[in-house]
Amino acid sequence: MPNTITVRTRDGEMKLYDVEPEQPAKGAVIVIQEAFGVNNHIEDVTQRVAKLGYRAVAPHVFYRTGDPVLAYDDLQNVMPHIQAMTKAGVENDLDATVGYLSENGFLSAQTGIVGFCLGGSISFYAAVHHPFGAAVTFYGGGVGSGRFGYPSQIELAPQLQAPWLGLYGDTDQSIPIEEVEALRLAAAKAPVPTEIVRYPEGTHGFHCDVRESYHRQTAEDAWQRTVGWFDTHLAKKP
Repeated sequence: MPNTITVRTRDGEMKLYDVEPEQPAKGAVIVIQEAFGVNNHIEDVTQRVAKLGYRAVAPHVFYRTGDPVLAYDDLQNVMPHIQAMTKAGVENDLDATVGYLSENGFLSAQTGIVGFCLGGSISFYAAVHHPFGAAVTFYGGGVGSGRFGYPSQIELAPQLQAPWLGLYGDTDQSIPIEEVEALRLAAAKAPVPTEIVRYPEGTHGFHCDVRESYHRQTAEDAWQRTVGWFDTHLAKKP
């Protein structure tokens, strides 16, 4: 059953949307929001992950700026929340989420992370700084320039500690194909399995089925690859 709990970070209290699977969990997955908050869509994705047999949690990473849920066309009000995010804050939030899962019996190797848009960037950085069992990025920005005070993902990719899957759309105006291909080459130098998949008909937000950018065929393929990545790489609980 879905439940919203609160964990303490170095910067204050952060909500976690927490969904337990019906059967004993085979692992845990952290779901990181888009730039619009932990809205109905992110809660739905978290529930989908739980239905796969994982303990699924979605941290409310905008808690420092009021924890809003924003409309998909409200980019003017979205930007201040993104701009307020920092490298230290991202890592504090990840540490608090990992700590909560650890208290509930999930080791790092049994924990995966998936993020979308802003969350896709965070899931990449998480895979650099945590030895998670698996990580998946859906069209996370900062590939060539970095975000939140981090270096570019191209620079960081050889340091990936978690098996990492990147999913990108060729018509995404915010992430040039040339940067995606440079990231592919850099990630191949990491000591863990990595893979990048490009979708010719995918644009930014192609997975979100309540946005105009949704592309069903692309979204379904990307989701199946995500499920397969977790099933392959997450260590199973005994």
